[in-house]
Amino acid sequence: MAVGPTGSVEHGRYGELGADIAAGIPLEYLALLRPAAEAAAAVKAATSGSKGTVLVYGATQPTGIAAVQLAASAGNAVVAVVGGEHSGNDEMLDVVKGLATEPGTAVPEEYALVKGAFRDLVGKTTNGDDPKSWADHNADAFLADFKTNLLDYVAAYPDTLPAAVSKDKLLFSGKEKDRENFRTNMDAYLSQFPPGEAPIDPEQLNAYFPKEQYASWKAKFGQQTTAVISGDDTPDFVPARLVRNQMASADPLGDDILKAAEVPYEFDVLRPNYGTGLATAKGGPVSGAIIVVTPALAAAAQAVEKAGKSIRSKAEALQFLPESQKNAYAAARSVIQCAEAAGGTVTVVGGDLPGFKAAEAADADVKEAISAMEIAEDGSSRLNFFLQVYRAGDYPVYADYAVHRATEDLAGPRIVVVTK
Repeated sequence: MAVGPTGSVEHGRYGELGADIAAGIPLEYLALLRPAAEAAAAVKAATSGSKGTVLVYGATQPTGIAAVQLAASAGNAVVAVVGGEHSGNDEMLDVVKGLATEPGTAVPEEYALVKGAFRDLVGKTTNGDDPKSWADHNADAFLADFKTNLLDYVAAYPDTLPAAVSKDKLLFSGKEKDRENFRTNMDAYLSQFPPGEAPIDPEQLNAYFPKEQYASWKAKFGQQTTAVISGDDTPDFVPARLVRNQMASADPLGDDILKAAEVPYEFDVLRPNYGTGLATAKGGPVSGAIIVVTPALAAAAQAVEKAGKSIRSKAEALQFLPESQKNAYAAARSVIQCAEAAGGTVTVVGGDLPGFKAAEAADADVKEAISAMEIAEDGSSRLNFFLQVYRAGDYPVYADYAVHRATEDLAGPRIVVVTK
């Protein structure tokens, strides 16, 4: 790529781009125009102009990270798989998750190796959570579980103990010279814990603690939790004592207890309801997959292709490959199978895979990539890359480099750029 005397940008592959290009696009980005244009072509092939869910393998490669952003900015949900070269990098995984906006997500390559788990993840992305499925929870079962746990708690921490702690905490363990101070120190230690509770009759608990009182108790628990999180001064919260008090004198039930819960995903003990306020987004059916040919995937695919057509020969070829290559092949196959099972198209970028069509950027795709790179007035753009910039004045060894040269293998979307 070069900039002429008149300011016109000349790209080595796509020819003259015009003089106005440099005004709105970082020149470093134009060095990545080819992967960006190929990503645009792949997204077009994977979506066929409609919105849905797009699967991307190799999401941290230059073409992959462009495909994630272009697909997401067009309104698609993206399930991105980060290749093995970055799957252990939590920061990079979080970056890709941020690019694949809700309900899209990103997972490491190891996750895609478990085909059932990856298939379920794709299903959750395409279909969302159906609120109707929440209506089958049993409020009576919640109350029964609560009572069982309460009785177990009272049995484990009776009022015969000075505090609700394990009995082994009360045993002296130390040197004999410390025994005389043990009780004084223990009393100070135990003062931070609530006391134990007297036994509760299970029959009386069933008779005098119905669902309505459980709902009142649960509301108190919610208030206590909020106060603790907010850092407010809170008294001891003794669950068993509150239950005993409500058994002796039932709490009055106001609208805050009787009306449906308004807290999202908070179960309601009086009615089959999990709260309101959160609409779960659905990505829609899988429209296609984009497979970025990473070096590990290319090596594995080539070995399998040479092995022959039988399953046994292919398995034997994979057996003797490095772990990174086997994982890349298995994860990519998992993505491909999810797309094919849904009737979606599979497009390859960044190289060739036997049996699949590689994306070829047309003029329209180049224009789309350039448009996505343009920086808006608010400083945002639909397509962003991570760049490593070397300046020839600071690093003379790079003076002979072109503006863009990245023939060496690099981990992820990192490009050597030289500005003179």
